[in-house]
Amino acid sequence: MIVKTHVMKKLKYLSVLSLPVFVWISFHQTGVLTFLPAIIYFGAIPFFELIIPSSTDNLSDQEKELASKDPFYTILLCLMLPIQLGFLCFFLTNISETTNTSDLVGQILSMGIMCGVIGINIGHELGHRSNRMEQIIGELLLLTSLENHFVPYHNRGHHTNVGTKKDPATARRNEWVFLFWFRSQIGSYIQAWQIENTRMNIIGKSRLSLQHKMIQYTMLHFLFLAGIFSAFGGTVLIYFLYAATIGILLLETVNYIEHYGLYRQQRDNGTFETVKRKHSWNSNHIIGRVVLFELSRHSDHHFKADRPYQLLETSDESPVMPTGYPGMMLLTFIPPLFFKVMNKRVDEALK
Repeated sequence: MIVKTHVMKKLKYLSVLSLPVFVWISFHQTGVLTFLPAIIYFGAIPFFELIIPSSTDNLSDQEKELASKDPFYTILLCLMLPIQLGFLCFFLTNISETTNTSDLVGQILSMGIMCGVIGINIGHELGHRSNRMEQIIGELLLLTSLENHFVPYHNRGHHTNVGTKKDPATARRNEWVFLFWFRSQIGSYIQAWQIENTRMNIIGKSRLSLQHKMIQYTMLHFLFLAGIFSAFGGTVLIYFLYAATIGILLLETVNYIEHYGLYRQQRDNGTFETVKRKHSWNSNHIIGRVVLFELSRHSDHHFKADRPYQLLETSDESPVMPTGYPGMMLLTFIPPLFFKVMNKRVDEALK
């Protein structure tokens, strides 16, 4: 019985394949259907998450053992790379044939959602793995949004400084999301260089060494963009940059809601308290959890960063958002309403 239950629970993650289906429809249709991924992810999912009860269930010890040993969970993530690259190639090859402005916007938005949900989100998950091949797959996924600096910054900057003003990806109380986008993205990029400079000093290498991850990523981005320009021209390159920017803005909006207003207490000696589950916002809404590979169980992710997505848990210690990630992302676009909803929850969480 436990094995049958495990099979059913793991197959739910196949729902992520619905996004490529919706994007495929967007690429081959006109009119409102070109916006189908946006309608589903930021219309239908938030609506259903308002009426479908959230679940605080965690895996049993037996289920954890099965899930930790099952290669399905990692294979599914790795299979997203050829899907993402295939859709990006199709986008680059065919987007110039779309002449209607509305259709063009819809298809660029659809590619951008893939860049965020599959490229950056799965790249984030694989970036925490110790297996080098899995890390490389994560880096290639992040390349589709030109967001590779995320790896050194996130793993060695964000996870260290989260909940403090040293961390650009920790949103401050009453900070508008539109300003946060710039502060977080620019700040994380600068910190990524600083982190890699420090690493080069520690291992006794020059800051111009090719072992410097940010130098590697800069060269990779240049070659990638030059390749797109050479093969498809300047207009298509601009369309790609729009799509990549959408993916980045989705990432930064998620960053905004994940830690909004939550700060760690500073000790008398200047250090900060240990990162706890209470320093990240959690959501147990089922649909968002599944399509984002449990990203919304973010409190446990920060409590134990190397825990794979299928094992992430919820806890009574975790502060809870009123709805799932897609709905909360929409709420951020109305800052006064977002503050009204969240500030009282921040006060409760910090007690």
